[in-house]
Amino acid sequence: MTVISSRPSSPNSNDAPRLITAPPLLRAKGLRKTYGRIVAVDEVSLEVYPGEVMGIVGESGSGKSTVLRLLNLEEPADVGAYTLDIPDYAGVNLFTLERFARRMVQIQHIGIVYQNPYLGLRMRYTSSGNVAERLLITGERRFSTLREAARSWLAASEFPLDRMDDPPRKLSGGMQQRVQLAKAIALKPRVLLLDEPTTGLDVSVQALVLDTLKRLQRELHLAMVLVSHDLGVIRTLADRVLVMRGGRVIESGLTDQVLEDPQDAYTQQLVHAKL
Repeated sequence: MTVISSRPSSPNSNDAPRLITAPPLLRAKGLRKTYGRIVAVDEVSLEVYPGEVMGIVGESGSGKSTVLRLLNLEEPADVGAYTLDIPDYAGVNLFTLERFARRMVQIQHIGIVYQNPYLGLRMRYTSSGNVAERLLITGERRFSTLREAARSWLAASEFPLDRMDDPPRKLSGGMQQRVQLAKAIALKPRVLLLDEPTTGLDVSVQALVLDTLKRLQRELHLAMVLVSHDLGVIRTLADRVLVMRGGRVIESGLTDQVLEDPQDAYTQQLVHAKL
């Protein structure tokens, strides 16, 4: 299958949109998740290709964050399948794995940056210790090696290295997000999940975080799924976008196409409200 991406192949390229000819890295089909009588996600399907950024937008309660939790294997869908094109598990519905195997897939192949850094970080550990903890799964136990690797990933996330021994609870929101990002990419995951990564940050800090994400996505060839209510963030990062309402996808397509010429009345309202 061939997908047209709305982003050029390099940051300095003015070429036409690139063609993605590889098979999907991530496939989710017919996802449904309920909490009691509340249907949080209903018949949601998506495919994400290597190196592609998929955006998900919608109002609060639309189901977009629930989709991200399902993709992070924090909980299984009630109905539906989720596959990643990874060794040993290609074509396997990850929701059917037993708990330990599911946890290993989550740690080794999926990274996540939460809107609330308290969900992703140990606030009393040092910043470098947070990243080093992620690296323990490699079997490395030498302190100096772990510290140097953590330092490298913090630097890649443009974290100020003179603060690497500070715990996240003493850092600004922007720096906390950079520690989360360093931890999320430390094992070079196949897909990076981003849950409102710039919410609550100053405009200047938002711009720096977005620039870092764009650079890392390009350098590491990361596939990303980005949840945001901010259409400016979606426009900056996402190749394609899903618009959700009431747990369902109501519109999807190339980001520029959907935001410039929305077809659904709700999407039109969402876009115009942000103008």
